[in-house]
Amino acid sequence: MNLRLTIRRKLYLATFLILLVSYAILIRTTVTSITASLDDHLVQELSENLLYAKDQYFARGEQIRFSLLQPATAQPVIERIERRDLPWLSETARRWRANLPYAELLLFIDKSMTVIGGEAREKRPFELTSIVQRAFRDKRPVVATELVTPGFLCSGGLRDYCGPASRTAGDQVMMLTVVVPVIGSEGRIVGAIVAGDVVDNDVMIPSRVREVFGKRVMVAITRGGAQLPGSPDPKELFPSNITPDILGRLQRGIPFRGDAVIGGKEYKTAFEPIANSRGEFVGSLYVALSRDDYMGILRESLRNIMASAVVGVVLTFFTALLVARKLTMPLNQLSDGVRKIEGGDLRQRVDVASSDEVGDLADAFNRMARSLEERDRTIRTKAVEQQELNRRLREMNEQLERRVAERTGALRTEMGRLEAILTGMAEGIAVTDRDGRVILFNPAAQRLFEMVPHRVVGRPMEQVCAAGGFCALVDYVRIMRDTGDMTSRRDVELEVKGKSLKVNLSPLIDEVGGFAGVVMSVRDVTAEEEVDRMKTEFISTVSHELKTPLTSIKGSLQFILDRSKGFTETEGELLNICLRNTDRLIRLVNEILDIGRIESGRMEFVPAPQDLPQLIAHSVEELQGFAREHDVTVECRCAADIPRVYGDRDRLVQVITNLLSNAVKFSPRGERVVVTAERNDNYVAVSVADRGREIQWMDRSKLFKKFQQLDNADRRQQGGTGLGLAICKEIVERHHGRIFYSEGIEGGNVFTFTVPVCEEQP
Repeated sequence: MNLRLTIRRKLYLATFLILLVSYAILIRTTVTSITASLDDHLVQELSENLLYAKDQYFARGEQIRFSLLQPATAQPVIERIERRDLPWLSETARRWRANLPYAELLLFIDKSMTVIGGEAREKRPFELTSIVQRAFRDKRPVVATELVTPGFLCSGGLRDYCGPASRTAGDQVMMLTVVVPVIGSEGRIVGAIVAGDVVDNDVMIPSRVREVFGKRVMVAITRGGAQLPGSPDPKELFPSNITPDILGRLQRGIPFRGDAVIGGKEYKTAFEPIANSRGEFVGSLYVALSRDDYMGILRESLRNIMASAVVGVVLTFFTALLVARKLTMPLNQLSDGVRKIEGGDLRQRVDVASSDEVGDLADAFNRMARSLEERDRTIRTKAVEQQELNRRLREMNEQLERRVAERTGALRTEMGRLEAILTGMAEGIAVTDRDGRVILFNPAAQRLFEMVPHRVVGRPMEQVCAAGGFCALVDYVRIMRDTGDMTSRRDVELEVKGKSLKVNLSPLIDEVGGFAGVVMSVRDVTAEEEVDRMKTEFISTVSHELKTPLTSIKGSLQFILDRSKGFTETEGELLNICLRNTDRLIRLVNEILDIGRIESGRMEFVPAPQDLPQLIAHSVEELQGFAREHDVTVECRCAADIPRVYGDRDRLVQVITNLLSNAVKFSPRGERVVVTAERNDNYVAVSVADRGREIQWMDRSKLFKKFQQLDNADRRQQGGTGLGLAICKEIVERHHGRIFYSEGIEGGNVFTFTVPVCEEQP
C-alpha cells in the first residue's frame, strides 16, 4: 500500500519537526544563558561585598592613624615623652581614647619600648615589639592586625579582658594595631603612640555590609582557622572552622574564591587573608552569597518556557490547517489549467487571484502563453531594429575616420612646432631609444660635438661616441637600460675638443613603466668656468691684500680701547662698533681664503682618530656666549655608544661651529638648538636642528654654493658672504662624507653631515 503524501500532510509533518527542534534549542540555550548570567552576577556581587568589607575593616585603622599624626608631631607631646611625664601622658591617653571613635587601647612608649603613659593596671612585657620596631625603622606610621594576649589588653586598661575566663593559657585576641612614631629634632626617635581596636566580638563590619547588600549576604572574620564569636545574628550557620584546603591557601597568603557548604547549603565564598606586620597569617575576612534565590529564577523561567511551548504547538497546528486548505485550492485550479494547455489550447488562462507564490506561479504561466503568441511579432521587430543599428554603426565609423584625420593633422603640426623648438635651442639635445640608437640630434648638439646628423641619427651610441668624444655617456645609458635604474643624472662633466660640457641625462618611460630611452641635454660651460676661476683668483688676491691692514686696524682699535679712559660713552660705543665690524671683515676674509685654499688644494688636513662627542661639546661651549646674546639655548643629545671618527680635529670643529652659529642666528628668541649624533652603518651622522623659519624649496638648491644669499629678509639682516655652508661642504667631502638639508619634524631646519668611523680607515 503506497502512502501518498499530499501537500497538507507534508505541511503538518514539517510544522511538527520545526516545532520540536526549535523548542529543544530554545530550552537548551535559555538554560545555558540563565546559568551563565547567574554565575556572572554571583561573582560580581561577591567581589563588591568583599571589597566593601575590606574597606570597612581597614578604614578604622586609617582613621586612627590620621587622627594621631598631628598630635605625634606636636612639640609638647615630644617634650613630655622625652621627660617621661607619666601623669601627663596617662591623662592625655585617657582623653584621646575617649575622643577617638575606634581606639580601645592607647599607650605611650619610649624608644626602648617601655610603656610610659596609658591606663595600664599592671606591668607586663610589651607584646607589640615587631610592629613598633618596624615603625621606628621606617620612621612612618604602621597599621597592621596583631595577635595579643588578654593579659596584655587588661594591662592596657581594657577591663573586659581582666577576668579569669579571658586569661586562658595560650588564648590570643586579634587587634587592629596602629603605631605612630614620635620623631624629635634631627630625625631621632623619641618614642611612639600605640593604639588598638580589638576585632574579637566586633559586629560593626558584618552589620554595615548587610545594611548595604541585604540580609542574604554573610560576612565573618576568622582568627587563624576559627571564626570569631562576633556576629550580627547568632542564628546564622557559619562554619566554626575553615576547611584545611582553604586554610592552607590562606596561610600561604593566597586569597580563595570558590564554592563552600555553609549550614548544609551551597554558597559562593571569597576569603581574603589577614597578615600581621611581619607578613604572618593571623586570620581572614570572608563573605558568602547563597545560590537558592537565583535557582528559583531558573525554575520559574523553565516553567514559562514549557507553557509557551504547549501554547505555541497548539496555535501552530491550527494555523497549519488553515494555510493548507487555502494553499491546496488554487493549486488544484492551476493543475486543471496546465492539462488544458497541454491539450493545445494556447489561449487558456488560469484564473487565480491569490497574491502569494501560487498566484505568482499562475501569473508566470499566463505570461508564458502570451509570449508564445507574441514570438513572431517580436522576431520581426528585432529585424527592423537590427537594420537601424547597422545604419548607426556606419555613421559612427565615418565620424571616427574624420576624427582620426583631424588628430593626425594636429599631431603633424605639434611635431613641426617641437622640431622648430629643438632646432632653435641653444642647448644640445640628443635622444636615444631603448636599444641605444640615436633618434634625435639637434643642431646645437651638432655644433658642440662637431658632428653631422646623417652620421649620428639611427646608429648606436657605441659606434658614434668616439668621433664626438662622448663615450663616457654610454655607460650611464647602459646602466639605465640594463638595471632599470630610472634616476636622472645631473651635471655630468665632459671635456670634448677643448670645451667643458655639462650633461643632464633623463630616462624616458613607456606606457607600462619600462625603459624607453634617454634624453640628454648638453650645455657648454667653458666660459662660465673661466669667469668663475677669474672671480675666485680676484677675490683671493683682494682678500690677501685686505687681511694685513684689517689685522693692524683691529690691533690698534683693541689697544685704544684697552688703554683709553677719557672717552665718552658715545665714543666708546663707536670704537666697539668699529672693532666688531673689523672682526666681521676678518672672518669674511678668512672664509674667502679658506674656500680658495680648499679649491686649490692648498688647505692641509691632518686626519686622526677623534672623539666626536668631545668635539661637539667643545663647539657648544665656545658658542654659549653668542647663544646668550640671541637668547637661544644650545642642547647636546649625543648617543652613548658613538665610536671614534677619523678626521681633522680643527676642520670638524669648524663645520660644527659654522652650523651651530647659523642655527643660533636664525632661531627666534627663546627657542633652542639641538645637536644630535648617532651611528649610521659605517658613518656617524651629526645633525643640528633649529626652530627657525623653514627654507623655501626654491632656495634649497643654493644652500651649499659659493656666494649665495637666500631670498629672505630675516637672513639678509644677519649678513655673511654666503661661503659658510660651501666651506662646510668642501670639508665634509674631503672627509669622504656628505652634508645635506632636511625639514624638521615639528618645523624648523635640520643640517646633517656624516664622518666615517675610525675602525674602517686603513
